[in-house]
Formats: sequence, structure tokens, C-alpha cells
Amino acid sequence: MKSRPVLLIAVLALVYALAGCGGSSDSSAPAPATVAPADSSIFVEATVLPTGTLKSNVEALAANVAGIDDLGTTVLAKVEEAAKEADEPFSYEKDVKPWLGEKAGIFLSDYDGQNFSDAGGVIQVTDTAAAQEFIDAHVKPDEGEKYEDASYEGVDYKVTSGDDSSIGIVGDFIVYAKNQQIFKAVVDASNGGEALADVTKYVDATEGAPSDGLASVYVDIGSLIKQAGPIDPQAAVFLQSAGIAPEEATATASVVPGADQVEIDLRSDITGNDPPAGDASKLVGSMPAESVAAFASPEFGKALGNLIDSIDANGIPGSIPPHKFKEGLKSAGIDLEKIVGSLGDLGGFVEGTTSSNLDGAVVLTTDNASEASNTVANIGLLLRLSHTPGITAIGGKATGFSIRSSSLGHKPIVVAAEGERISIGYGLPAALLGLSEEGKKLSGESVYKEAVSALGGTPITAFVDGPGVLGLVEAGPAAKEPKFLTAKPYLEKVSYIAAGGGVEDGLSTAKLIVGFEK
Repeated sequence: MKSRPVLLIAVLALVYALAGCGGSSDSSAPAPATVAPADSSIFVEATVLPTGTLKSNVEALAANVAGIDDLGTTVLAKVEEAAKEADEPFSYEKDVKPWLGEKAGIFLSDYDGQNFSDAGGVIQVTDTAAAQEFIDAHVKPDEGEKYEDASYEGVDYKVTSGDDSSIGIVGDFIVYAKNQQIFKAVVDASNGGEALADVTKYVDATEGAPSDGLASVYVDIGSLIKQAGPIDPQAAVFLQSAGIAPEEATATASVVPGADQVEIDLRSDITGNDPPAGDASKLVGSMPAESVAAFASPEFGKALGNLIDSIDANGIPGSIPPHKFKEGLKSAGIDLEKIVGSLGDLGGFVEGTTSSNLDGAVVLTTDNASEASNTVANIGLLLRLSHTPGITAIGGKATGFSIRSSSLGHKPIVVAAEGERISIGYGLPAALLGLSEEGKKLSGESVYKEAVSALGGTPITAFVDGPGVLGLVEAGPAAKEPKFLTAKPYLEKVSYIAAGGGVEDGLSTAKLIVGFEK
């Protein structure tokens, strides 16, 4: 059915509106979610006709990242050219602009684990007569198929004889549906039946989402799991013991463009019992200044303790009976509860310019220096009990040991403790860098400060230096790949990538920001 490519072209033409050349915005028009089927498992909504700050931010990004000063003209030319090549020519000014609304939505449902059987899309219209003219003039069946006129609850629409896909005007929307059942569900929602916007899970999940975003995605995780089939029994036991109920879970993502950055906000109610909610930003900032990437996870010891408790309670099928895991290690002189109880945050860094000089370390904070050294001693004991070869004690100010193996490359893995830190590094220099709180740190670098500022009140949990990572890729075999060469001009504009997160009102929240050179 040619309605699918033509509608896709129409949606692409909406991108032209992002540059301010679109149609007639009407903020009072009903939102796409008010006509989306209530059982939609995934719903995507986009602002296709932004105004004010959102519009100027999109224009600034296009100019800065892609060097396009007139986004509308550029995109429109490509869209109309593609339509002409597909033998489906249209004029944006004549055929789309008269009816183009502000919002569009796509919904998916009936998931079998690989594909969605039901799908559709809606586009707000400001002039239903003009929109109908567009459908009549440009939407045609594929060769060998024909249209059949149909009507449901007073709504006239077209159906293809081949695949049952349907298209028509429903209220203030152009509606395309993969089959008549979905089309009728949209009509029912439009006539006062239950729509996605009426579903409590959707309302709760989207309530705190940014209102100034360009696009948002809603995912009913529980619905997808139920449709795809039962969860693996072992995974189900673990999730249950952790207090996580994925069958009822949802998640949302919102894209918010700025003049020199793109922000993605994530929210989900998959949190479990008493989720870690600390602030590990100080640990990220304490990583070496030359790090191309750094991260930290707050309250790692607490999360690890919950995991160990779950393993101990349920055992390991075919290996360890329930309530014997911690007991067995304790009899060997290893008190897991004491070790885990002393651990705080987890962090790490990677530095280097090529694959040959790349190294890094994982860093653990502890309650005090004695707990750090005791934990390293217990890790060594665990390795000896497992008959790990190649273990050698290290000397100097730090205490610990190294593990050498041909499978690990030309450097050993070094586990060391100093002060209240434990460092597990690839090579002794990296391990010592992870321990040291002296010297130049990320917290003193201007680009890192910019990343922290962009996250606002959200504690930073990860940082990537754009030029540093690009340099690593350029030094490797991927530098000659056509896809990389195509993307390189845009990647060169990336200054940093920053991520942060926490727990807010029982929801796991995360923020990802890609910052571009100004």
C-alpha cells in the first residue's frame, strides 16, 4: 500500500517544520495519546511544529553540528526529491502545509517477542478537508491491489484489498493503521472510549516528563514481557527477591534539544527494594585528568549486598543449596557480609590514545583504611581458594597483589589498597592512579565542569571526553570504515557525553547529555 511510504514522506516533511517553515500550530488540539489505543505497548510522540525556544534550539543545533544554516530548505529539498524518485511527487507548500498540525504519534502493540503485529500512526491536522485532499491525491494502492471504501462509527476510511492496512481522517488526525482492528480502536478512543491517555500507568509514567521536549517515548515493559512469554525461572526468582516487579513496570524517555547540546531524560519504576540513591559525583571527579572516560556507581556495596543476599537465599541450582553460599565462604575464613558492608561507591576510568597504551582501573571506596586492606587480603584469599595461578605480592606504599596471565595481555591485573580506596587496575601505574587523590583530576578540567553544569542538580555518574574517544577510534582499524568516515564530521563536534541519575519519588531517573563544541 503506497499509503505507508507517502505518510512516511509526510512525516519526514514535518522535519521541515522544525526550521520554522511549517503549517498552522494549534496548542489546543487534542494530544496524539488521546486517540492512541489503550493497549499500546510502545508510544512515541513528537513535536513536529515547535515554536519559541525549542524551535531556535533545533535551528542552532543544525547550524552548529551539521553546518546547515537553513534546515527547512535543505530537508525539504531532499524529501521532495526522494518522493519524486519514488514516483510519489508532492509539494510541501501546496499539499502538506495547509493541514499540518503540531504533534504526531506512533503506537505499537501485540508483541510476540520479535515483532509487533499491530501498529499505527497519527498526525494532528488543522484543516481536515485539506488533509483529505492530500490522502485522495497522493495515497494509492500498490500494483495489483485496490482500495475498498469502509465506514465505522460514522468515520469513512480506505482499506487495501491486500494487507488490510487502513487510512483516514479521525477527528483532528490523519490516521494510518496496520489493520482495520487498530483503525477502529483509534475511532473508539476518539469517540470517548478508553485511550492510552486514560491509562493510569501511562499517566503516572509521563507525569514528570519534561514539557519542553522534542520527542518522547513511553514503554509498557510489563506488557511487553507478558506478550513475549514468561521470564526465565532463575531470573524471576532473583527479581522477586530484589523486590523488582517487571510485569508492572514502565519507562519513558524524552529528548530535549538545547542550543549546543542534546539531553535525554529517562524515568522508570523498576527500582526494587531500597534502591541505591547516593551521590558518587565526587568519585567521578577524582579520576585522572587525562581520562577519556570515567564513571561511578553510588552505594555499590549496598547493591552488591542485596545481590549476595539473593544468591544466598535462593542458592545456585546444581551447585549451591539455598542459605549455604555465605556459610561456605565463612567457613573458609571469608566473611562476605563484613566485606560488603565496608564497601561504598564504585568508580573507574580509562585513559590512553591508542589500543597499545590503553589502560584503566576500577576503584572502590571503603569505610576506612583497615577495611580496604582487609578486603584486598580477602580477595587474594578467594583467588587462592579458586587456585588462580600467577599471583604475586606487590611492594611499596600500597598493599596488594598482581595477577599475570597470557590471556590478560602484556600487563598484569593489580589489586591494591591505600587509604580508604581499593583499586583494580590494568598494570601497576593504572592501579596506583586509581588510588591516588593527588595530582590533576577531572574535577579541575573545564570540559568536565561544563558537563557537570549541564546536568544541573543531577549528580554525574559518567563522563566521556569526545575528542579523546574520537582519537582512540581514529588510531584503530575502524578509522577506515565508510560509516565512520561519514559520521566523523559530526563526531568531531562532540565535546563530551555526560550521564547522571538517581531515585526520585520511587522512580529511577537518569539524564544523558551530549554536549557539542560552541
